[in-house]
Amino acid sequence: MADLIIDIGNTALKAAWADGMTLGKTYRYQGERMLDFIISLTSKSRPEKMVLSSVRTFSAQAVEKLRNECGKLIIMDEKILEEYGLPSYMTPDRAASVIASRYLFRGRKCTVFDFGTTLTVDFIDEEGRFEGGNVSPGCRTRFKALHRYSKSLPLIDSPDEIIEKGTDIASSVSSGVISGIMFEIEGYMSRYPENIAVFTGGDAIYFAKRMKNSIFVVCNLVLMGLALIADGYDKKD
Repeated sequence: MADLIIDIGNTALKAAWADGMTLGKTYRYQGERMLDFIISLTSKSRPEKMVLSSVRTFSAQAVEKLRNECGKLIIMDEKILEEYGLPSYMTPDRAASVIASRYLFRGRKCTVFDFGTTLTVDFIDEEGRFEGGNVSPGCRTRFKALHRYSKSLPLIDSPDEIIEKGTDIASSVSSGVISGIMFEIEGYMSRYPENIAVFTGGDAIYFAKRMKNSIFVVCNLVLMGLALIADGYDKKD
């Protein structure tokens, strides 16, 4: 039987079947009936292990339902973070990204950029140790914040093309937000030039296309980290 790995973030649920580190079919769900969606997946094929990473809290009743849908339910919590040498304040998805990065790029220093609702930047040394990281608003969060807190600014979406200097209100906002994030990324990369830059998250490809430096884009980095955790439980047993 394959394992079912699930990442529930601020915006959507992402799931995949995994056989060891090999990811199979992936799913995305955006809605309020996440428990029902998960059960719809397990009703077709019962997973040996289910790994759940979630920024949302599940009730005890919901957790019990999930336990009945698999052979072993593994919930990303402080205990697992401690086992992997990570601080308890990290969100589960952020921790999974670090776990996957130090496996994929073992022996190398890494700067991991996760472009989602937030922009997280995490640092890993050549021994795989987590050195710390920073959190700032993500791309769409910045656009929404400008619109919400300034009555005169419209809500803008990420543009296909960026001009260096805005010539109207829309281009001024789009150029300001995207250029600001680019300066942020390039600042980290220039400060730590020896680190491999790893991009992941919903906006990873958008910003990767605009980079002049060499980077690695790993779209399913969080899911890969969760697959590693599932595989690690096999080895424990």
